[in-house]
Amino acid sequence: MIIWIASYPKSGNTWIRFFLISLLSNNKQDITLKDLHNIKQFPTKSQYDKCNISIDFKNLNEVAKHWLEVQKKISSDSKVKFFKTHNALCKINNKIFTNYETTLGAIHIVRDPRNIISSIKNHFNHENIEESKKFIFEETKVTISKNSKVKETYPLPTLIGSWQTHYNSWKQLKKNYLLIKYENLINSPFSEFKKISIYLEKFFGNKISDEKLESAIKLSSFERLKNIEEEKGFSESVVNEKTGSKNKFFFLGPKNNWQELIDEKTVYQINKKFKKEMEELGYL
Repeated sequence: MIIWIASYPKSGNTWIRFFLISLLSNNKQDITLKDLHNIKQFPTKSQYDKCNISIDFKNLNEVAKHWLEVQKKISSDSKVKFFKTHNALCKINNKIFTNYETTLGAIHIVRDPRNIISSIKNHFNHENIEESKKFIFEETKVTISKNSKVKETYPLPTLIGSWQTHYNSWKQLKKNYLLIKYENLINSPFSEFKKISIYLEKFFGNKISDEKLESAIKLSSFERLKNIEEEKGFSESVVNEKTGSKNKFFFLGPKNNWQELIDEKTVYQINKKFKKEMEELGYL
Protein backbone atom coordinates (compact mmCIF):
# COMPACT_ATOMS: atom_id res chain seq x y z
CA MET A 1 0.00 0.00 0.00
CA ILE A 2 1.20 3.49 -0.88
CA ILE A 3 1.57 6.55 1.31
CA TRP A 4 1.96 9.53 -1.00
CA ILE A 5 4.30 12.42 -0.28
CA ALA A 6 2.22 14.79 -2.39
CA SER A 7 2.95 18.41 -3.15
CA TYR A 8 2.97 21.09 -5.78
CA PRO A 9 6.54 21.56 -7.11
CA LYS A 10 8.96 23.47 -4.84
CA SER A 11 6.84 23.05 -1.72
CA GLY A 12 9.13 20.97 0.50
CA ASN A 13 8.65 17.45 -0.87
CA THR A 14 12.39 16.70 -0.90
CA TRP A 15 12.77 18.05 2.63
CA ILE A 16 10.03 15.72 3.92
CA ARG A 17 11.45 12.74 2.06
CA PHE A 18 14.89 13.26 3.55
CA PHE A 19 13.37 13.64 7.02
CA LEU A 20 11.44 10.37 6.61
CA ILE A 21 14.52 8.51 5.40
CA SER A 22 16.56 9.88 8.33
CA LEU A 23 13.88 8.95 10.83
CA LEU A 24 13.18 5.47 9.49
CA SER A 25 16.89 4.64 9.23
CA ASN A 26 17.36 5.43 12.93
CA ASN A 27 19.14 8.69 12.09
CA LYS A 28 22.21 7.27 10.37
CA GLN A 29 24.72 10.10 10.14
CA ASP A 30 26.07 9.21 6.69
CA ILE A 31 22.83 9.64 4.73
CA THR A 32 23.26 11.73 1.59
CA LEU A 33 20.97 13.06 -1.11
CA LYS A 34 21.54 9.83 -3.04
CA ASP A 35 19.51 8.06 -0.36
CA LEU A 36 16.43 9.91 -1.59
CA HIS A 37 16.09 7.09 -4.14
CA ASN A 38 14.58 5.12 -1.23
CA ILE A 39 11.45 7.20 -1.73
CA LYS A 40 10.97 7.18 -5.47
CA GLN A 41 8.85 9.42 -7.64
CA PHE A 42 5.66 8.25 -9.31
CA PRO A 43 5.19 7.80 -12.18
CA THR A 44 8.53 6.81 -13.73
CA LYS A 45 9.37 4.78 -16.81
CA SER A 46 11.01 1.99 -14.82
CA GLN A 47 7.78 1.37 -12.89
CA TYR A 48 5.89 0.94 -16.16
CA ASP A 49 8.66 -1.23 -17.62
CA LYS A 50 8.36 -3.62 -14.67
CA CYS A 51 4.69 -4.07 -15.60
CA ASN A 52 5.65 -4.72 -19.25
CA ILE A 53 3.74 -1.64 -20.35
CA SER A 54 4.97 -0.30 -23.66
CA ILE A 55 3.50 3.07 -24.59
CA ASP A 56 4.47 6.53 -25.79
CA PHE A 57 5.93 7.72 -22.51
CA LYS A 58 5.66 11.36 -23.54
CA ASN A 59 1.90 11.05 -23.97
CA LEU A 60 0.08 11.93 -20.74
CA ASN A 61 -3.14 10.22 -21.84
CA GLU A 62 -1.27 6.96 -22.41
CA VAL A 63 0.51 7.26 -19.06
CA ALA A 64 -2.78 7.98 -17.25
CA LYS A 65 -4.43 4.83 -18.65
CA HIS A 66 -2.05 2.72 -16.58
CA TRP A 67 -1.73 4.71 -13.32
CA LEU A 68 -3.75 2.21 -11.28
CA GLU A 69 -2.38 -0.88 -13.00
CA VAL A 70 1.16 0.11 -12.05
CA GLN A 71 0.16 1.05 -8.52
CA LYS A 72 -1.53 -2.32 -8.03
CA LYS A 73 1.71 -4.02 -9.03
CA ILE A 74 3.68 -1.82 -6.64
CA SER A 75 1.23 -2.60 -3.82
CA SER A 76 0.87 -6.32 -4.48
CA ASP A 77 2.99 -7.35 -1.46
CA SER A 78 0.81 -5.27 0.93
CA LYS A 79 3.87 -3.56 2.45
CA VAL A 80 3.79 0.14 3.31
CA LYS A 81 5.67 2.15 0.69
CA PHE A 82 6.27 5.88 0.31
CA PHE A 83 6.18 7.55 -3.10
CA LYS A 84 6.79 11.15 -4.03
CA THR A 85 4.38 12.74 -6.48
CA HIS A 86 3.60 16.16 -7.88
CA ASN A 87 0.60 14.78 -9.78
CA ALA A 88 -2.76 16.26 -8.87
CA LEU A 89 -5.31 13.81 -7.50
CA CYS A 90 -7.22 13.98 -10.75
CA LYS A 91 -8.92 12.08 -13.55
CA ILE A 92 -7.88 12.01 -17.19
CA ASN A 93 -10.37 10.45 -19.61
CA ASN A 94 -12.12 8.96 -16.58
CA LYS A 95 -8.87 7.36 -15.38
CA ILE A 96 -8.21 8.37 -11.76
CA PHE A 97 -4.69 8.93 -10.48
CA THR A 98 -5.15 6.64 -7.48
CA ASN A 99 -7.81 4.96 -5.33
CA TYR A 100 -8.21 3.49 -1.87
CA GLU A 101 -7.32 0.02 -3.10
CA THR A 102 -3.71 1.06 -3.66
CA THR A 103 -3.48 4.16 -1.44
CA LEU A 104 -3.02 3.90 2.31
CA GLY A 105 -2.80 7.66 2.87
CA ALA A 106 -1.01 10.88 1.99
CA ILE A 107 1.25 13.47 3.57
CA HIS A 108 0.22 16.57 1.66
CA ILE A 109 2.68 19.49 1.80
CA VAL A 110 1.51 22.99 0.91
CA ARG A 111 3.40 26.26 0.64
CA ASP A 112 2.39 29.89 0.17
CA PRO A 113 2.23 30.39 -3.64
CA ARG A 114 3.84 33.81 -3.26
CA ASN A 115 6.99 32.05 -2.07
CA ILE A 116 6.72 29.14 -4.49
CA ILE A 117 6.87 31.47 -7.47
CA SER A 118 10.51 32.53 -7.05
CA SER A 119 11.59 28.91 -6.49
CA ILE A 120 9.69 27.89 -9.63
CA LYS A 121 11.52 30.63 -11.54
CA ASN A 122 14.91 29.30 -10.42
CA HIS A 123 14.14 25.61 -10.84
CA PHE A 124 12.53 25.80 -14.29
CA ASN A 125 14.91 28.45 -15.71
CA HIS A 126 12.15 30.97 -16.31
CA GLU A 127 13.07 34.32 -17.79
CA ASN A 128 11.04 36.33 -15.32
CA ILE A 129 8.40 36.23 -12.58
CA GLU A 130 5.64 36.71 -15.15
CA GLU A 131 6.51 33.37 -16.75
CA SER A 132 6.48 31.71 -13.33
CA LYS A 133 3.12 33.29 -12.51
CA LYS A 134 1.64 31.79 -15.69
CA PHE A 135 3.09 28.42 -14.61
CA ILE A 136 1.29 28.37 -11.24
CA PHE A 137 -1.92 29.81 -12.76
CA GLU A 138 -2.25 27.28 -15.59
CA GLU A 139 -5.15 24.91 -14.82
CA THR A 140 -3.91 22.16 -17.14
CA LYS A 141 -0.20 22.52 -16.41
CA VAL A 142 1.82 19.41 -17.24
CA THR A 143 5.48 18.97 -16.35
CA ILE A 144 7.78 16.83 -18.48
CA SER A 145 11.41 16.14 -17.62
CA LYS A 146 13.96 17.40 -20.13
CA ASN A 147 17.21 16.31 -18.55
CA SER A 148 16.72 13.00 -16.75
CA LYS A 149 18.60 10.26 -18.56
CA VAL A 150 18.57 7.55 -15.89
CA LYS A 151 15.98 4.89 -16.63
CA GLU A 152 15.24 4.23 -12.96
CA THR A 153 14.34 7.86 -12.24
CA TYR A 154 13.00 8.96 -15.63
CA PRO A 155 9.80 10.81 -14.65
CA LEU A 156 6.77 10.63 -16.91
CA PRO A 157 4.44 13.52 -17.81
CA THR A 158 2.73 14.79 -14.67
CA LEU A 159 -0.49 16.80 -14.53
CA ILE A 160 0.03 19.28 -11.71
CA GLY A 161 -2.55 21.90 -12.72
CA SER A 162 -2.50 25.28 -11.01
CA TRP A 163 -1.43 25.72 -7.40
CA GLN A 164 -5.11 26.09 -6.52
CA THR A 165 -6.23 22.99 -8.44
CA HIS A 166 -3.46 20.88 -6.99
CA TYR A 167 -4.21 21.86 -3.38
CA ASN A 168 -7.95 21.30 -3.76
CA SER A 169 -7.45 17.91 -5.39
CA TRP A 170 -5.37 16.32 -2.64
CA LYS A 171 -7.35 17.73 0.27
CA GLN A 172 -10.29 15.60 -0.95
CA LEU A 173 -8.46 12.42 0.10
CA LYS A 174 -10.40 10.95 3.03
CA LYS A 175 -8.06 8.11 4.01
CA ASN A 176 -5.17 8.83 6.42
CA TYR A 177 -4.70 12.37 5.12
CA LEU A 178 -2.16 14.66 6.81
CA LEU A 179 -1.74 18.30 5.80
CA ILE A 180 1.68 19.84 6.45
CA LYS A 181 2.45 23.51 5.89
CA TYR A 182 5.95 24.41 4.70
CA GLU A 183 5.86 27.59 6.76
CA ASN A 184 5.20 25.63 9.95
CA LEU A 185 8.17 23.38 9.20
CA ILE A 186 10.30 26.53 9.28
CA ASN A 187 8.67 28.42 12.14
CA SER A 188 7.70 25.53 14.43
CA PRO A 189 9.78 22.58 13.23
CA PHE A 190 9.40 20.32 16.25
CA SER A 191 5.61 20.55 16.48
CA GLU A 192 5.09 20.18 12.71
CA PHE A 193 7.50 17.28 12.29
CA LYS A 194 5.94 15.75 15.40
CA LYS A 195 2.68 15.51 13.46
CA ILE A 196 4.48 13.38 10.89
CA SER A 197 6.05 11.12 13.50
CA ILE A 198 2.66 10.51 15.15
CA TYR A 199 1.22 9.79 11.70
CA LEU A 200 3.94 7.19 11.06
CA GLU A 201 3.32 5.46 14.38
CA LYS A 202 -0.10 4.40 13.10
CA PHE A 203 1.51 2.27 10.41
CA PHE A 204 4.78 1.13 11.96
CA GLY A 205 3.67 0.60 15.55
CA ASN A 206 6.80 1.72 17.38
CA LYS A 207 6.61 5.01 19.25
CA ILE A 208 9.09 7.62 18.02
CA SER A 209 10.90 9.35 20.86
CA ASP A 210 11.34 13.12 20.97
CA GLU A 211 15.09 12.59 20.98
CA LYS A 212 14.94 10.57 17.78
CA LEU A 213 12.63 13.16 16.24
CA GLU A 214 14.94 16.07 17.08
CA SER A 215 17.90 14.21 15.61
CA ALA A 216 16.03 13.59 12.33
CA ILE A 217 15.06 17.27 12.17
CA LYS A 218 18.70 18.32 12.50
CA LEU A 219 19.89 15.79 9.93
CA SER A 220 17.37 17.06 7.40
CA SER A 221 17.77 20.81 8.00
CA PHE A 222 17.76 23.05 4.94
CA GLU A 223 21.30 24.26 5.60
CA ARG A 224 22.63 20.70 5.88
CA LEU A 225 20.92 19.65 2.64
CA LYS A 226 22.23 22.79 0.94
CA ASN A 227 25.77 21.99 2.09
CA ILE A 228 25.49 18.40 0.85
CA GLU A 229 24.37 19.67 -2.56
CA GLU A 230 27.29 22.12 -2.74
CA GLU A 231 29.78 19.40 -1.83
CA LYS A 232 28.44 16.45 -3.82
CA GLY A 233 25.79 17.81 -6.20
CA PHE A 234 22.22 16.61 -6.57
CA SER A 235 20.71 14.59 -9.40
CA GLU A 236 17.33 16.34 -9.12
CA SER A 237 18.72 19.83 -9.76
CA VAL A 238 18.06 21.18 -13.24
CA VAL A 239 20.66 22.20 -15.82
CA ASN A 240 20.51 25.84 -16.86
CA GLU A 241 20.40 25.70 -20.64
CA LYS A 242 22.13 29.09 -20.97
CA THR A 243 25.08 28.47 -18.67
CA GLY A 244 25.34 24.69 -18.90
CA SER A 245 25.67 24.48 -15.12
CA LYS A 246 23.08 23.20 -12.66
CA ASN A 247 20.79 25.55 -10.77
CA LYS A 248 20.86 25.17 -7.02
CA PHE A 249 18.02 22.87 -5.96
CA PHE A 250 18.21 24.10 -2.37
CA PHE A 251 17.90 27.71 -3.39
CA LEU A 252 16.57 30.12 -0.75
CA GLY A 253 14.53 27.95 1.60
CA PRO A 254 13.70 29.88 4.80
CA LYS A 255 15.18 33.05 3.25
CA ASN A 256 12.58 33.04 0.49
CA ASN A 257 10.53 36.13 1.32
CA TRP A 258 7.94 37.06 -1.30
CA GLN A 259 7.72 40.60 0.07
CA GLU A 260 11.27 41.22 -1.11
CA LEU A 261 11.24 39.15 -4.29
CA ILE A 262 8.05 39.80 -6.24
CA ASP A 263 6.32 42.97 -7.34
CA GLU A 264 3.04 44.30 -5.93
CA LYS A 265 1.09 43.64 -9.12
CA THR A 266 2.03 39.94 -9.09
CA VAL A 267 1.21 39.69 -5.38
CA TYR A 268 -2.21 41.23 -6.03
CA GLN A 269 -2.92 38.82 -8.90
CA ILE A 270 -1.93 35.76 -6.84
CA ASN A 271 -3.96 36.91 -3.85
CA LYS A 272 -6.99 37.48 -6.05
CA LYS A 273 -6.83 34.20 -7.98
CA PHE A 274 -6.13 31.99 -4.97
CA LYS A 275 -8.03 34.04 -2.37
CA LYS A 276 -10.30 31.27 -1.09
CA GLU A 277 -7.55 28.69 -0.65
CA MET A 278 -5.04 31.17 0.78
CA GLU A 279 -7.56 32.33 3.36
CA GLU A 280 -8.35 28.71 4.21
CA LEU A 281 -4.65 28.04 4.83
CA GLY A 282 -4.08 31.26 6.77
CA TYR A 283 -1.92 32.93 4.12
CA LEU A 284 -4.34 35.86 3.85
